[in-house]
Amino acid sequence: MRTEICDRLEIEFPIFAFSHCRDVVAAVTKAGGLGVLGAVGFDPDQLELELAWLDERVGDRPYGVDIVIPSKYEGMDLDMSAEQLESELAQHVPQEHRDFGAKLLADHGVPKLPADQKHHELLGWTTATAEPQVEVILRHDKARLVANALGTPPADVVARIQSADKLVGALCGSVRHALSHREAGLDFVVCQGTEGGGHCGEVASVVLWPQVIDAVGPLPVLAAGGIANGRQVAAAMAMGAAGVWTGSLWLTVEEADVPPEQMRSYLDATSHDTVRSRSFTGKPCRMLRNDWTDAWEGPDSPGPLPMPLQMMVALDAVQRGHRYPEAAKDVNFNPVGQVVGMMNRVERSAEVVQRLVDEYLDACERLTNLNQRALA
Repeated sequence: MRTEICDRLEIEFPIFAFSHCRDVVAAVTKAGGLGVLGAVGFDPDQLELELAWLDERVGDRPYGVDIVIPSKYEGMDLDMSAEQLESELAQHVPQEHRDFGAKLLADHGVPKLPADQKHHELLGWTTATAEPQVEVILRHDKARLVANALGTPPADVVARIQSADKLVGALCGSVRHALSHREAGLDFVVCQGTEGGGHCGEVASVVLWPQVIDAVGPLPVLAAGGIANGRQVAAAMAMGAAGVWTGSLWLTVEEADVPPEQMRSYLDATSHDTVRSRSFTGKPCRMLRNDWTDAWEGPDSPGPLPMPLQMMVALDAVQRGHRYPEAAKDVNFNPVGQVVGMMNRVERSAEVVQRLVDEYLDACERLTNLNQRALA
């Protein structure tokens, strides 16, 4: 099961686990995979605390960090600090959209945040907010891998990461995006099919993976989108993937920092309960369908704004959902892939890693036996 990217990162299994929860990242890393911390919700000071916490707990093992520098977004041509950009972009958010979001929350009885709990509206989704995060990452030797979630990172960012002896890659949902990553000199590509949670394209994993692998080889490709067991890992590896990139799977582990009501919504959901929606981030993002996603697609909706303006509207809902998860259960932000229909019980992260490995080996043995029968 060990591949070249395992050797480069000095990890045991080519199992990459994306999570916004540092406990999950540490647990997967210590179990032999590579935990990858989603950084989009952290300002630089908080990210420093998160990475310092990980440094103390992973021993001599590496971990990764996922940032978000979109290849296209509103305000990308403005040369401003994050604070200045937030102020400028706020002027482009119509009051109609703010009122529509506020009414949805009020109609569902979601309390407002306390007056002293202020939050920025532009925590991520731009170069101005991501570049300070990169500076933090570069100070941590055990952060051996950096992935960009939306597009090819700027050339100077790629150069700075690679000069620090770290691997840099990016997610893609099409062959065109993968070729752009290769031309930019990235170290790996994460190829995610439309089944995947969060931002995704329109092509299914089993169709997209081999196309991207053939297009960018020998550049390592990590297969993502719809992976919850070892049989799916084996399928990806059989197609030529260098490993698997998993995300949704870690929302229902014991270490996940997920409120009970939200956890129950994942455990109860079927694969038919997700939708690609622009209602939170402004780009197509797969999540559980609920009253919020339905309302923004309804006849009374002003329509989602482009990234990052829509998140500047929706961030109040996200923050209130975190603070009052019971009240916000029908309007909460629940990004997850179609594989949610297979996430029916709570496991420990280390148990998940071992299960994936064991099921992968079982699948390989099954194929070996079939080959032997064919040759007999």
